[in-house]
Amino acid sequence: MPSDGKKPDPDRPEYNVYRSRRGLFSRFRGSDLSSLKGREKRGADRERAARAGGQDLPYEVHRSGSGGGGRRYGSPGLGDRFRRRGGGGGRGRRRWVKWILFACLGWFCLSVLAFAVSAQMQSMKLSGDAKDALGGSPWILTSPQNILIIGTDSRPPDTLEPGAAEEERCYDQQAKGEVPHDGCPGARADTLMVVRAGGGKFKKLGIPRDSYAAIPGHDTQKINAAYAFGGAALQIQTVEDFLGIKIDHVVILNFTGFEDFIDAIGGVKVDVPERLCADISGGKKNGGWSIDLKQGTNTLDGETALAYARTRKPSPCPGSGTSAYTTGYDDLDRAAAQQLVMNGIKQRLTDPLRLPYNFIKGPIIGWTAPKAFVSDMGFFTLPQLALSSVFAGSSKPDVLVPSGAGPAGSLDIPESERQRAANALEN
Repeated sequence: MPSDGKKPDPDRPEYNVYRSRRGLFSRFRGSDLSSLKGREKRGADRERAARAGGQDLPYEVHRSGSGGGGRRYGSPGLGDRFRRRGGGGGRGRRRWVKWILFACLGWFCLSVLAFAVSAQMQSMKLSGDAKDALGGSPWILTSPQNILIIGTDSRPPDTLEPGAAEEERCYDQQAKGEVPHDGCPGARADTLMVVRAGGGKFKKLGIPRDSYAAIPGHDTQKINAAYAFGGAALQIQTVEDFLGIKIDHVVILNFTGFEDFIDAIGGVKVDVPERLCADISGGKKNGGWSIDLKQGTNTLDGETALAYARTRKPSPCPGSGTSAYTTGYDDLDRAAAQQLVMNGIKQRLTDPLRLPYNFIKGPIIGWTAPKAFVSDMGFFTLPQLALSSVFAGSSKPDVLVPSGAGPAGSLDIPESERQRAANALEN
């Protein structure tokens, strides 16, 4: 019952009036009651016009307390417009897009996490002596640094390859770059390469494994013997003295992990200069590998890419025509082949057409990539190395050129050639 004593209008619905808290700038604004009344009046006028024309209103809004017989008024709301124009479907599509974006972001984060965990686990395996021989900065992306890549002759005992480690503990020593101990023999380096990465650079220098070099504490002989004598630490020191440069980081390749990584990225493409056939470590029938690569572009899986990088002495190819066996193949060609494989890996990871494949297999690639090697670089530094390879252009392969043969089947690399290569690498 109204307090002024007037009888209530049965057609007029009841209202509840609430006072809201005044806003900060409300004192500078005038009352909005007149605009609200005008808006209600315009809505009522439209309603009467529609009824007079015999039209049905496409919507109905009830005032609170009016029940089902409340008066209809006003203009269509935002929700009505969306329903008439299919706006509800638009909201659904936007919701699906949002969840797809969230899923993609989560998948990417999972890939990064897999890479970080795997990289940190691998960095913990490197021998302490090798870590002490290094003094590089973790900031590779902004500061160019030298990285020594070592591939060893070490092979697990369960393989049929000649020269495989007799015990698992001996294989672990060789794979981690430790100094041979407890009766385990050392393994020679099978691959030696220096990569200059960071600061917009990504250059590679191949060192023939038979290069004649002074090894601290031992007689002058083939440079790859340093790994067998003193593990990664002695190999680092030997290469530093040989080239006159500082080695900041080291990477020891794991052949099994190397194969798995290349398979994870879908293989690599290499442009083989001439047909190449070879039996590595006794050939496939003896537990090793056998390859037959055509001249030109070849797509190699992990096993074939590793065999190509390790080929030292080609075999005769079936059929007629020339091949690396007839034209000659030496350590320089082998070092160039290793750089071609590295370029193939980089191309696979940076090719825009491969991005969908790499994204889908991101967690697998992230987990297997660090398992291809043991390194002092962990989850913080390795991603910077990857970014450096992306931002920098691909340099032409550079390999130390010998002037002739040295003692005991070694290769003599003159001082002038070493200086030339070191200057080209660091400048």
